[in-house]
Amino acid sequence: MVSTATDQSFGPRPEECRDTDHYVEEYNYGFVDKWDDLIDWDSRAESEGDFFIQMLKERGVKRVLDVATGTGFHSVRLIEAGFDVVSADGSAEMLAKAFENGRRRGHILRTVQSDWRRLNRDVHGRYDAVICLGNSFTHLFSENDRRKSLAEFYSALNHDGVLILDQRNYDSILDHGYSSKHTYYYCGNDISVYPEYVDPGLTRFRYAFPDESVFHLNMFPLRKAYTRRLMREVGFQDVQTYGDFKETYRDSEPDFFIHFADKSYTENA
Repeated sequence: MVSTATDQSFGPRPEECRDTDHYVEEYNYGFVDKWDDLIDWDSRAESEGDFFIQMLKERGVKRVLDVATGTGFHSVRLIEAGFDVVSADGSAEMLAKAFENGRRRGHILRTVQSDWRRLNRDVHGRYDAVICLGNSFTHLFSENDRRKSLAEFYSALNHDGVLILDQRNYDSILDHGYSSKHTYYYCGNDISVYPEYVDPGLTRFRYAFPDESVFHLNMFPLRKAYTRRLMREVGFQDVQTYGDFKETYRDSEPDFFIHFADKSYTENA
């Protein structure tokens, strides 16, 4: 049976669905089953290289909490690079797929289902790094939810830990319209990804697959400066931002921004 957008239950006016908790319905079985076609593990690994692995090793990181593990791409890569990884996600469907992907590659992922706003209730211990990748943070629609989640990330870190969080370049989408090279994050072939609706409080992305199945995600369009400010206000001391894995870039060029937020003071803070 071909899945349709209505399977995700956005209601009669999808553009008005701006509820953080709705992400659970958006990542239904049909969409999760397609997710690996969208990102294409091999192509994505080739495009991002060892960027995250090297950045974590340079910081002396050993324990990593992957709070948006999705289907497990980064958790598996980090395990294979020698890191001690715990994989968390709010979607049970995603965690099941991640566990299956890990087992297929010879790994038993330690998975925890957890909403970020209650992360430390479900995930115990402290970590050298928390990673929140795949544009996942933009599922939070209220500032209270964003602040609470960042505070939970901060609390889960050791005193000298680092948060790595990425986001789409919503500044460019809001100010100049949508364009994407699909070089780094969504590398699948013959898959159409674009925002079919944009306003300052919502970006509704449409994902169309070769079998004519169509899915949507409703996300909050975070501006880069706003995200960086929230990180500092929650307590992170130094925030460094890369554009598509590059330290130097023009703000309109990258498809994605990657923020490194240090919990402790650093030499360049």
